[in-house]
Amino acid sequence: MKHRQYCLEDLARLVQGEWVGQADLSLQGLASLEVAQKQHIAFVNADKYLEQARLSQAGALIVTAELKAQLPEHHNFIVVPNPYLAFAMLTHVFEKKVTARGIESTAQIHDSAIIADSAYIGHYVVIGANCVVGDDTVIQSHVKIDDGVEIGKQSFIDSHVTLTGECKLGDRVRIHANTVVGSEGFGFAPYQGKWHRIAQLGSVQIGNDVRIGSNCSIDRGALDDTILEDGVIIDNLVQIAHNVQIGANTAIAATSAIAGSTKIGKNCILGGACGVAGHLTIADNVTLTAMSMVTKNISEPGSYSSGTGFMENSHWKRTVVRLRQLADVPLTQLVKRLDHMQTQIESLESTFKLRK
Repeated sequence: MKHRQYCLEDLARLVQGEWVGQADLSLQGLASLEVAQKQHIAFVNADKYLEQARLSQAGALIVTAELKAQLPEHHNFIVVPNPYLAFAMLTHVFEKKVTARGIESTAQIHDSAIIADSAYIGHYVVIGANCVVGDDTVIQSHVKIDDGVEIGKQSFIDSHVTLTGECKLGDRVRIHANTVVGSEGFGFAPYQGKWHRIAQLGSVQIGNDVRIGSNCSIDRGALDDTILEDGVIIDNLVQIAHNVQIGANTAIAATSAIAGSTKIGKNCILGGACGVAGHLTIADNVTLTAMSMVTKNISEPGSYSSGTGFMENSHWKRTVVRLRQLADVPLTQLVKRLDHMQTQIESLESTFKLRK
């Protein structure tokens, strides 16, 4: 495969950085410090990577001014305030993009659907009645788009995605393989020992610049819509239940699950395998560490954790036994014991002070 090449000066200009060294140095890709060769550019993001950078064979390095001063072994740099951000920007330069436009012959599109001339519709895509696909949007093979779905501009829908429930997607939305958006929410009414299905009448509203990983499920609302605001990013294997609302720029890591009608604020982070019970509210700027289980509202920003941390197996078994023993002791007895221990500590402290 032929690699597109860029000179050092042009790459620096793209990230609004300062080039140092050979302006016309030809570079054809990004690489890590360990594997980079002379045709690659790598980034150094902190002092702890300086030793790797000194040994790196990279043709050029993305660094801060402070880091550059500590790397006399290298001669070609892009100097920026934030090397990691510059690296992120350059990944788009070297990314292999879908350049095809038009509609493949095997696609099936309803006559009432509106497809932008600059969009790409892949093989075996099915698009229903009254759908809209915006400018420069790419729909990969085997995607199913049901009636009434709308997709904005410059979006990317990967293979085998299903969009249903008349969901509405904003601009620059990326949805990866095998994800389902707008599927029926888990709504049932219990009566006389049976579960009675509640028809889901809401939809899903997805804002601009949202990214949804592969094998996710975003359920449509029961009455009101499920909402993902602008800039939300979701990892693989995440479940978002009906009527959930997720605030702008919130990030959710893999295998997390959000139960129905929960509202999550803006700029939150949910680590891997987090669970959030239904009908709760989580404030803006909340971080949940991995495997946290939220069972009540969180009204203040900050970092929250739950569960038992990692430990050696025999230690974990002893800890579980102690927890069970504590559970069998009434709370009032525990409080009395703690008060007694506090009194003894204060008495010992007084004794030591008198001896001094």
